[in-house]
Amino acid sequence: MQIASEGRSSWQRKLPFAVAIFTSAFLVFQVQPVIARFILPWYGGSAGVWTVCMLFFQLGLLAGYAYAHGLALHLNRKQQVVVHCILLALSLLALPITPSLPELSQNTPVTLQILAVLALSVGIPFVLLSASAPLLQHWFAQVNPGTSPFRLYALSNVGSLLALLSYPFWVERTLGLLSQTLIWSFAYFGYMGMVVWCAWFVFRLNREETTGSVIVESSPEMTIEPVRKSDIGDKLMWILLAACGSIALIAITNQMSLDVSVVPFLWVIPLSLYLITFIISFERDAWYQRTIWVPFFILSVGLLVYLLSEDYGSGEMSLAYQIMIYCGALFGCCMICHGELVRRRSDAKDLTMFYVYVALGGAVGGVFVNLVAPLIFNGYWELHGLLVVISLIILWSIGREETTGNVLFKKMGLTAGYGGVAVLILFLGLHIADRLEETILNTRSFYGMLHVYEEDAGTRDHIRKLRHGRIGHGKQLVHNTLERIPTSYYGPETGAGLALDHHPVRRDHNHPTGSIKVGAIGLGVGTIAAYGRPLDTFRFYEISADVEVIANEYFTYLSKSKAAVDVAIGDGRRVMQSEYDEGGSQNYDVIIVDAFSGDAIPVHLLTQEASDLYWKHLNEDGILVIHISNLHIDLSDVVRQMASHAGKEIFNIDDDGDSHFYMSGSSWVVITDNEAFLNDELIQDQMDEWDHELNPIVWTDDFSNLFDVVEW
Repeated sequence: MQIASEGRSSWQRKLPFAVAIFTSAFLVFQVQPVIARFILPWYGGSAGVWTVCMLFFQLGLLAGYAYAHGLALHLNRKQQVVVHCILLALSLLALPITPSLPELSQNTPVTLQILAVLALSVGIPFVLLSASAPLLQHWFAQVNPGTSPFRLYALSNVGSLLALLSYPFWVERTLGLLSQTLIWSFAYFGYMGMVVWCAWFVFRLNREETTGSVIVESSPEMTIEPVRKSDIGDKLMWILLAACGSIALIAITNQMSLDVSVVPFLWVIPLSLYLITFIISFERDAWYQRTIWVPFFILSVGLLVYLLSEDYGSGEMSLAYQIMIYCGALFGCCMICHGELVRRRSDAKDLTMFYVYVALGGAVGGVFVNLVAPLIFNGYWELHGLLVVISLIILWSIGREETTGNVLFKKMGLTAGYGGVAVLILFLGLHIADRLEETILNTRSFYGMLHVYEEDAGTRDHIRKLRHGRIGHGKQLVHNTLERIPTSYYGPETGAGLALDHHPVRRDHNHPTGSIKVGAIGLGVGTIAAYGRPLDTFRFYEISADVEVIANEYFTYLSKSKAAVDVAIGDGRRVMQSEYDEGGSQNYDVIIVDAFSGDAIPVHLLTQEASDLYWKHLNEDGILVIHISNLHIDLSDVVRQMASHAGKEIFNIDDDGDSHFYMSGSSWVVITDNEAFLNDELIQDQMDEWDHELNPIVWTDDFSNLFDVVEW
């Protein structure tokens, strides 16, 4: 009976810490996609939003770990409990975490704007939650002497993993954004009760020590393995390895968001894999075996290099295979980084210090990708450098360790390894050179990479192209007799071309000028300005100032248009809303929505509220045209629901783009109730039937679900 009683007492001392650590980790990683998804429309739906959010959360994690380490280092147990509980109580003043836009200058860099929003909305709760893993593990080690706290770190990562996977598969699909923030805030209050539960055991420990009733036990599965004392070299390696893992996470997520879409699913899957590597590495030393993970790393990196070198177009490999390759490479990189990290971990008595260095490395990686890399690279080349660095780290780690086997065999293996790194550098260098070949401009900003290409210079077919990452954003024939021809997705038989050339006003003899007023969300190279006629007005809304500079300096559609053309810098929807609030409707005859981020239109431009705004700015017989060409996402049901919400007719126009080499295939939808336009025989000839029945996919500012529109 005594043994059973002691066993129950043991689990009673362990259970509250396990529950509290699991819950805190769940909340820490649930809040990340919630808040990022909430603020994403405020900054144009750019992939950079998630990257900056990752930087903030890494800095918050570092602050939380440093705070926990400071408490453990400078205060006794009772003082730690009192200070932490008081701060948790005060943090309730920050609830609910529903964000709001702060009053900042328009000249404030977007990165700083996002960091300010996050700090004001979720900063304090997030830092205190982040401190839970090391602080509660520190308390656990004292309440349960002889029992390893490191497996609680693996448990916290399980909680984090469940939080992430639940978001795209359940939370985003069932709850609105406001509900998500309110429910999280309520759960945070419940977490505070769990911390108080743990604190009671810490206070009781003081009484037990006073009466001499402390029970010291050990578990054969959870004993603390001896670890050599860490030196400065180990600490620097902790930072380097954690930083490499962080860079791998952000760089590969960046690449996927740029090439596919800014979809929460493509945020949480890489982050989930990142956490799984922590779970595997920290759960058991035996789970990280170099004989398994080094070959996996080599294979996954080889496949990634192959994918990066592929040409992109309608014949590219399926989205599922691309995601598998990206995620496989991320998993391989992080297993090497985190496995080697655990091999060098500190003794349990220094665990808060160890976690501070790990968090510092993660923050260093985030700072490098967000702030340093854009200054030194004109592309996302940090991924290329990272693959080489990780390869060198594992070779160096293997080489410095003493071996009991065949020394000659080891030397031959290392020689082959360094030769493989040389081959890797060669192929990555060729990939960079290939991407920069024939470019006359390469820029990188918060809104991604922009490349201007030239082909067939000196001939009549001389053409200049703009790409955002790998996605084409317009092209122009350079020859002075051809430069006003609309190209790529904007030919005369496309939805945009038909609306601009065949709007009934053009043929209305009662209209004094036959001119139209056009609003276009998304500038590209300004191709649709080629349709401008005298007395027409074209107003473009473009979020990136770099795009306007490129359109004016490297292309001539804007400068040589016969229409009056101007460009408003800022997110199209936010600027249009401001214009309506300040001066009423712009009275557009046509609005064209073609604002791609990666290979998809940002969600906030396709909601019912966005539709309402467009029709406020359109004339009664106006025409709304939306570009939905996409390799991976089917937006047809979303825009059909927009038309239904507005009470308008909608039809589809597909153009195969085969008429000339400078044209590209495209899909457009046209929404209007302009009967003269709808009854035009040419327009009717171009209308295409929908290939499926309408699905109930309705997007609002509070609720949208991208997972259901992805074509795998």
